[in-house]
Amino acid sequence: MPMDGLTIGFAAREMHQALLGGRVDKVTQPEKDTVILLIRAGSTNYKLLLCASPNNARCHFTQQTFSNPLEPPMFCMLLRKQLLGGRVMGIRQISGDRVVHFDFDVVDELGDHVLRRLILEVMGRHSNLMLVDGEGKILEAARHVSMDMSRVRQVQPGLPYLPPPAQDKIAPEDVTAENLHAKLIFQGDVPLHKALAASVSGLSNPTAKELAFRVLPAGADRSDDLMQISQRLADFLVSLPQKADPRVLVDDMGDPADVFAFPYLSRHLDFQQPCQTISAAMERYFGARDQQDRMNQKSASMVKLLKGQIERCEKKLAQQEEELQNAARMEEYRLMGELLNANLWQLHKGMPQAELPNFYDPDGGTMVIPMDVQLTPAQNAQRYFKRYQKARSAREMAAQQREKTLAELDYLEGQLLDVGKCVGESELEEIRQELMRTGYIRKSLARKQQRALPKSKPYHYRSSDGIDIFVGKNAAQNDRLTTSARPDETWLHAKDMPGSHVIIRKEGAIPDQTLLEAAILAAWYSKGQRSSSVPIDYTLRRYVKKPGGAAPGMVIYTNQRTLFMTVTEADVRKIHLVEE
Repeated sequence: MPMDGLTIGFAAREMHQALLGGRVDKVTQPEKDTVILLIRAGSTNYKLLLCASPNNARCHFTQQTFSNPLEPPMFCMLLRKQLLGGRVMGIRQISGDRVVHFDFDVVDELGDHVLRRLILEVMGRHSNLMLVDGEGKILEAARHVSMDMSRVRQVQPGLPYLPPPAQDKIAPEDVTAENLHAKLIFQGDVPLHKALAASVSGLSNPTAKELAFRVLPAGADRSDDLMQISQRLADFLVSLPQKADPRVLVDDMGDPADVFAFPYLSRHLDFQQPCQTISAAMERYFGARDQQDRMNQKSASMVKLLKGQIERCEKKLAQQEEELQNAARMEEYRLMGELLNANLWQLHKGMPQAELPNFYDPDGGTMVIPMDVQLTPAQNAQRYFKRYQKARSAREMAAQQREKTLAELDYLEGQLLDVGKCVGESELEEIRQELMRTGYIRKSLARKQQRALPKSKPYHYRSSDGIDIFVGKNAAQNDRLTTSARPDETWLHAKDMPGSHVIIRKEGAIPDQTLLEAAILAAWYSKGQRSSSVPIDYTLRRYVKKPGGAAPGMVIYTNQRTLFMTVTEADVRKIHLVEE
């Protein structure tokens, strides 16, 4: 719902008012479907974000910092050529729909003033961003659409721009009591909010329900006096531009769940947090969501690789466990060989089996020993001794391989856990470099390079006692965090499982509440995240050592104490996360 036509109308008016006459000073393209325009208007620099992502398409001002590729994409280079130095002529929504035109007055190579238009279509997986010239010809687009992809409308450079197929709906700014009444009558005997959504362009289902709530009696979903209802709705929609009062709807956990351009009386007002601008509301709603979606996309191949390697290790471990179980009969083979050797005088070749007294049995029992009729009793005894030796060697080898497999499995699960903690490309790149170092990912010169990324930072929390707590997100961070800690600061880690290194940034005695909160974080950011009674070891940093040649994040420690923690996401959210 955040970018329905009604909300886009508010955003377009906000951007038009701020940017009219502004100059385009910079163009960047951090993602294939996202463009950032730096526009100087008056004495203010604005960063305008235009995003045609299938899941998070939107347009608004942004304060976020984005990482750009070393080489700008072709679309970005063309935008720079066509738009830099241009002046914003206007920003408008088209017919109340989810289409916005950004018009620029640009001086071309001949010194003539020409029109260049950016068109953003916010339409789910069909979202797109196109640059069009003054004659309506497409110069370039973020996403090309060929004849094979759509026979209705193609998007290719050189083709004329065709708007999305028109819907038989009224734009909010064109609504009158008469035309709305006719539309509602045509919709028939349905709830008012459904009739509204089918009659007025740009209304999402929640918005249509809000409008119906405002004009209907409490508990009703229809009215017999449609003319009066149409008049009240028309008056409301006409006055809508003056009602801008952006809100972010939050859920019980405080996470953004929706964006409203004005307070929705049909929702609990205590959960609608005011924002100064619709852009601020959009940024709060989309910021972390879009970043996480993109991180999921960029890490998908790494997650698939790690899960495949984990599955391989689990199969290998099962095979080694089976080999160990088979080797458990080795003592039985040795005993059979000894009993045959001790009774050779009464055995002869050709016997299928021998029942001999077992002198190791305290009850004086016997043992039936199968024999190969083609071999002498002595040869049968040697055959059992050879089986014993083979089984013992297999057990030793399987035990060694099992330890290696367990260590590899532990390493891979730790890397997979770290991928889930990534919130930025720096962290993901550090994990990629680690997997390259260990040979799970091949080094590829063809991989698209990014600008030199800064070292990633750990999570920074602050306890109820005002003490800083840092949590590593991956092995490289864990190394840097632990090695940079002072000797008498407290170090925590989940016992015998992959997890984050946690440092309490205070020397000496630690308040109980701070220690508890640090232990909560150590449990949450570990493999035992949702387990009960996760053991958390803590000790002073001086007792944590890194063995020579150990992999990043691997340490040994002494003088530890242990807390047993059962935590929930709600427990973690109560601890203040410092935004940096």
